[in-house]
Amino acid sequence: MRRVFLGLILACLASLAGIASAGAQAYPSRPITLIVPFPAGGITDIIARIVAEGMRNALGQPVVVENAAGAGGTIGVTRLARATPDGYTIGIGQWTSHVGGSVMYNLPFDPHTDLQPISVLTSGPLWIVGRKDLPASNVKELIAWLKANPKSTAATIGVGSGAHMCLIYFSNETGAPINAIPYRGAAPAMQDLLAGTIDLFCPEAGQTLPQYRAGSIKAFAVLTEKRWFAAPDVPTIDEAGVPGVHFPFWHGLWAPKSIPADVLARLGAAVVTALADPAAKKRFNDLGHEVAPREQQTPEGLAKYYKAETDKWWPIIKAANIKAQ
Repeated sequence: MRRVFLGLILACLASLAGIASAGAQAYPSRPITLIVPFPAGGITDIIARIVAEGMRNALGQPVVVENAAGAGGTIGVTRLARATPDGYTIGIGQWTSHVGGSVMYNLPFDPHTDLQPISVLTSGPLWIVGRKDLPASNVKELIAWLKANPKSTAATIGVGSGAHMCLIYFSNETGAPINAIPYRGAAPAMQDLLAGTIDLFCPEAGQTLPQYRAGSIKAFAVLTEKRWFAAPDVPTIDEAGVPGVHFPFWHGLWAPKSIPADVLARLGAAVVTALADPAAKKRFNDLGHEVAPREQQTPEGLAKYYKAETDKWWPIIKAANIKAQ
């Protein structure tokens, strides 16, 4: 009788172990939340939704985009860092949220060690544009004009944003004085640039390409190492005579730290599948973005890329004494 009872117990334990094993292999068994640390409708939100759609197809579960904007993107990033590391909460980020914001705001975590990188997603350039009647026709002439006109104005979108740091970087490298005029968003800044109220702007290129193609603004250089596929006639900043002033507008995907290795692998594979889809690539291209190289579509690839960005930009931001407002 005792042997029979012991056998039943062992059988039950084996059955429970099998159920637990099956449950562990069932990831994902419910929808996944993708935190976007910026408002709906912006470039980061659009890219997140394209990626979410591709990941849904690969994982067989909805990937629900949830916008958690504020404080330069750090509210959403902080929420991700505090989420349960079970693979059901992931987050997209970019330069403003993970480079500028992470040094300007007093975060309650270390973005390098308290977040798990998954993949670099896409990248598109920032570029230096000016009002259409600006006398300069190239970067060399622009620098000379700025030095001769120290009261010239340039639009920024928030303290420490990419549009702001782009101008500071350019000014530091060329000695050209720039008076930054803060705007609440790219749309009002572009309105004033088109109206000739301000002289310069350093926006995300894809969002201002229609105005350039219409001849409503001048484009002096893209801040990348290679020419931009969407406007190949515009020189790189290196070609324009200011080498090294590179400012790609990239996006990456993170999870909370301590996420199980097998879950991280599933998420990583889903991202690779999503980025490889020809329809998704076209949608990214329509936004002025290109899919990251395959070697960057890994946790190691994003970790290396992110470290290089913070190593470059944190000293510049600190030297400029830029504080969150």
